[in-house]
Amino acid sequence: MQNRHKRKQQHELKRQNNKKSAETISNTKEEEPFPTHARPTPDECRAIRDSLLAFHGFPQEFARYRKQRPHLITLQDKEESSHLINNRDEKNDNGVKVEEEEEEEEEESVLDGLVKTVLSQNTTEVNSQRAFLNLKSAFPTWENVLAAESKFVENAIRCGGLAPTKAACIRNILSSLMEKKGRLCLEHLRDLSVAEIKAGLSHFKGIGPKTVIFLSMTSLCKSIN
Repeated sequence: MQNRHKRKQQHELKRQNNKKSAETISNTKEEEPFPTHARPTPDECRAIRDSLLAFHGFPQEFARYRKQRPHLITLQDKEESSHLINNRDEKNDNGVKVEEEEEEEEEESVLDGLVKTVLSQNTTEVNSQRAFLNLKSAFPTWENVLAAESKFVENAIRCGGLAPTKAACIRNILSSLMEKKGRLCLEHLRDLSVAEIKAGLSHFKGIGPKTVIFLSMTSLCKSIN
């Protein structure tokens, strides 16, 4: 009699647990962002992405920035990218074979290096890299950054901290360059000495000695005595 009563209690407890589990699953489904949209599935989205990449190729202007964030690229992405490259159709729309040109690694511009240095101030390397990638994704050219409203530039680099200050510094550099040189380029600094580089950058608000030294050592490959 006692055993029968005990089994009945265990059965009732198991039934209640199963009911709670079902309710939990139901609630989880309701919390999904688009519970009524069964498609496209994640696999279908990846298939569309792969088809577009195979047809158009990865945008060249963003290729080097993609290489700079290996921590955001999963093993699956690497395997899929390798599969696409190895199985890429070597014929154009007319069925004619075309030779694939090896993509040369583009050298980072001095202006890119200076902006990266500004974004690296008072933050971690990961956050500063993410801020730079966000900035270049939102504004592919420095002319776009100069023409944009400050609040949009701030939003792009907010993950790096001190967004208003850094955005103002970057825009000041760009506006000063455009006013003095007529174009947004600092490549002439490559041929100058460290002292000349320091003198050339000193008129930019927010660019101090540490920034100049760091830029000289990294982007310009100058030795500091």
